[in-house]
Parts: sequence; structure tokens; C-alpha cells
Amino acid sequence: MEKKFVKEAIKQTEALCKIPSPSGFTHLATKYVMSECSKLGFAPQQSRKNSVIVDLGGEGEALVLAAHVDTLGAMVRAIKANGRLRLTKIGSYPENNIESENCIIHTRFDKEYSGTIQMVNPAVHVNRDLASTKRNDSTVEVVIDEKVSTKEDVEKLGISAGDFISFDARTVVTKSGFIKSRHLDDKASAGILIAFAKLVAEKKLTLKRKVYLLFTTYEEVGHGGSSGIPADVVEMISVDMGAVGDDLATNEHTVSICAKDSGGPYDYEVTTALINLAKKAKLNYAVDIYPFYGSDVEATLRAGFDIKHALIGPGVAASHGYERTHAEGLENTLKLLELYLKK
Repeated sequence: MEKKFVKEAIKQTEALCKIPSPSGFTHLATKYVMSECSKLGFAPQQSRKNSVIVDLGGEGEALVLAAHVDTLGAMVRAIKANGRLRLTKIGSYPENNIESENCIIHTRFDKEYSGTIQMVNPAVHVNRDLASTKRNDSTVEVVIDEKVSTKEDVEKLGISAGDFISFDARTVVTKSGFIKSRHLDDKASAGILIAFAKLVAEKKLTLKRKVYLLFTTYEEVGHGGSSGIPADVVEMISVDMGAVGDDLATNEHTVSICAKDSGGPYDYEVTTALINLAKKAKLNYAVDIYPFYGSDVEATLRAGFDIKHALIGPGVAASHGYERTHAEGLENTLKLLELYLKK
């Protein structure tokens, strides 16, 4: 595989990470994906749920590769009397993972305001109990970067309950190939799929079967892959982050092949075929069990689709926080997809 396709995956990952897209507020990210796939000569379609479906061509039994462009985030639960905002989380993460993070409040009337997520009374010079205070939605708040001190001041800005809050991704690509950012889950894999589409568009890969891409928008809240699946699909591979930690073999340089997660084992035949290909090609890969994990394809199965299913992805450390992966992880994932689908 030419290195330019790995560079494309990195470029797309970086671009996507910088686009705010917490679950339910994904229109900017899906617009970007639609545009990039259209530039490659494809005709992407959007589902009613705002997922993006791309027909890459090919003939025979159809397979869909799915990645999600929605991320963790928050919404305004309430405006406090002192002009601060109380949060409600979108997705699952501990509050300490967003403490002292910069954020943007997106109003429903196309206004944006910057802010910072802070503990209530966050100064160590005046709060002796700061370190031991439990982090939750009553002790963590948003401080708006505007001159406000009352609820009425905030309402005059057009901010209200139900507005979305996105977190500063702080995306960095190092000279040594590391990619550090929030939301690599799953924008690294979405970037990989756009690079895969480029492989097909430039005729560097002839598909051995019909292939769709599916970029979903509600994975972080559990129902991303429950709809939008083309009727002829018989197999689906979730391309999502590989978990790093504890007794797992995955690291940021590998393509991780998940054998089982919290939803149970993945399809034996498909998973075995992926492992054999990775082994034969001497890819840097790992086979792991993710104990606290769910994917788009499991939402598809629970919705009643009769399909084979698997899960692969680049290793991503510090999931649901400030995450890190490496160019080699993206490259190994892209190579495994190429091997699995080339004629």
C-alpha cells in the first residue's frame, strides 16, 4: 500500500477531530463526510437519522464497514442562578476526564460561546477539599467566557437548557507519528474509511464483493447502527477503536481484532478470517476481549438484522478521555481492510 493512503487517513482523522459532533449534534461532521466522499466520485446518501451511506461498488454478497462520527459531549441541563451552567453528559465518561477542559456552547439559534469546564469553587488557595471532592454533575459546571453573573444574563445570550456542548479536541500529530486528541473514538476509524474509499476511487483496490461504508451518528448513546443498513447487506464490520489497557495485547501501533466484548462473542468465521489474514501478512495485530465495550454492529443485531459481524480498529489509549493512537495503528487497520476485501 502506498504511504499516501496512510497520510490520507491521518489527515482525515485530524480534520474530523476538529469538527464538533457530540451525539445528536453531528450535522457538521456528516456534511464534511458527504463532501469528502463526493469529491472521490461517490454518491453518498443520508439516512433520516443523519447517518451517511456510501456505495463503493463491487458485486456479490454485500458487506458494510461502519464507523461513527458522533462523539462524547454534553448538553445544558440548567442555568444556575450565578450564571454558570449545569451539565448533563452525552455518552459515558467520568467527570474528571473533562475537568478544566475548554468547550463550546452551541445554541439552537446558531450562536456559539466558549467556556471552561471547572469544579465548583476550583481554587486550591481557597478550597482545602478540592482534591477529595467527588466529581459529578452537581460539582462540575461550565463557566461561560462572557460577562454574566445571573441566570437572566445567560438567557439574554440565547443560551438555554438543551443546548449542546462540545469539548476542545486539542488534536496534535507528532513528528514521531502519534496522534493525540479527544474523539479518536471513532474519528480515527472514520478517517481510515475515507482513506479506504480513496483506495477504491483511485483503482488501487478492486473489490471482491459489494461494499458500503456507513458513518453513524448515535453510537455513543447506543443506537447508531440500529438503522440505515442497506437491505442487501449480509455482513458488517464495525471499524472502531481498539481498547488498550490491563491484560490486553493491543497497543497504539496495532490493528486490534475484537473476539468478544460486553455484547458477547463476534462471528467466529469472520473473526477467524481476519486473524488469519493479519497473521499471514505479518501485520502488527492483536486479538483481544474488551470487557466494557459495545459497537455499532451490536446495535444492528439487536435491531433484528440477520448478518455476520466483526469488530476491528486501531489501538487507542485512554479511551473516553484525551486519547492517543499512532500512524502505524491506522496503517495496519487500513491494510487489514484491504486484504479482506481485495479481489
